[in-house]
Amino acid sequence: MSDTSHCCRICGKSDTLPVLHLGQTPLANALLDPSQLNEPEPRYDLNLVFCPHCTLVQIDLTVPPEALFSDYPYFSSFSDTMVDHARQLAKSMIQKKKLDANALVIEPASNDGYLLQHYQQAGVSVLGIEPAANIAKVANEKNINTRNDFFSRELATELASQGTKADVIHAHNVLAHVADLNGFVEGVATLLKPDGTFILEAPYVRDMIEHVEFDTIYHEHLCYFSLTALKALFNKHGLHIIHVEQVPIHGGTLQVHTSHQNTPDQTVAQMLADEKAYGMDTIAYYSAFADKVQNLKEELIKTLEKYKSQGARLAAYGASAKGSTLLNYTQVGKQYLDFVVDRSTHKQGKYTPGTHLPILPPEALMERKPDYVLLLTWNFAEEILAQQKAYCDQGGQFIVPVPTPHLA
Repeated sequence: MSDTSHCCRICGKSDTLPVLHLGQTPLANALLDPSQLNEPEPRYDLNLVFCPHCTLVQIDLTVPPEALFSDYPYFSSFSDTMVDHARQLAKSMIQKKKLDANALVIEPASNDGYLLQHYQQAGVSVLGIEPAANIAKVANEKNINTRNDFFSRELATELASQGTKADVIHAHNVLAHVADLNGFVEGVATLLKPDGTFILEAPYVRDMIEHVEFDTIYHEHLCYFSLTALKALFNKHGLHIIHVEQVPIHGGTLQVHTSHQNTPDQTVAQMLADEKAYGMDTIAYYSAFADKVQNLKEELIKTLEKYKSQGARLAAYGASAKGSTLLNYTQVGKQYLDFVVDRSTHKQGKYTPGTHLPILPPEALMERKPDYVLLLTWNFAEEILAQQKAYCDQGGQFIVPVPTPHLA
């Protein structure tokens, strides 16, 4: 059955095909203050669909971005993994492009400057464009030049008219959040120098499907990209994919290098051929996903009930967006978990959306000593397990929920 109420965000066709229905869920990052616990929470349908024309996987509802990003609780600098990845990438691009004080690096959705800081420290000029006022303020306080605005075709035109052109543009974990994909990419094309490089990082839909990473689906993530779909999008605006690689961040991420110049290396043809061979351009590839997600839900509940029946005390690690999707879809809340811990001081003292679990500092694991901790931020498992070595040494154990619940 086709969803005729939704038009594809790349090609505009309306006959998208259903893949997965996750019910009505609250906004994944809408953490609650104690005073809000008795107030009604807005909930929105969360449906995943596939476009048979351009192959884009996407959700079929767009929540207004002002409701999602004007005040935002996710600060990238609280992840050592993210900061280290950004440092290495910036160093690589500075060497590759021979960037100096005359160069400019622009980043839409620049967060708190966790990436741009590495260019700035090397003497390269930077411009961050960050829609969340609270995060842009933090970046500017760190002297990272940041404009509090949404990146768009119109903003790019304004900047270009002032003579602003970029040697490198980064867009990390932002394109999936954008409703107007064509406007965003046209803006990139407008600001990018003729020999400039646009670097996109976005979760890879193949990893999501094959590793049952359904918890990466939430209202902020409008789209789930394959290279095939990205090629269709970029080519519409005179940009060409020149290099692609997979990086392990966020459970599997595509890093795509794009240019005005059509000079692809062998990585591009190879991945496009692989996607064709796997059938990722057809609905058949996605058809079993819903059953796998339902099975994961049943296994997780069975696992938690087993530990509770043994008298175990349980908590969770990571008041993340993916954690919100997992908890609300599986309906795992206070009946299983006592609290959630999170390293971000901006989240501590608040409560999780829908499930209303209190968010405490990580030190609570050693203080309260739960027997098991459900690792909601499994994409940073290695980093978190290292940080929580003392808890593990005292017998605490982490439960990793995907691709099937298991002990770390």
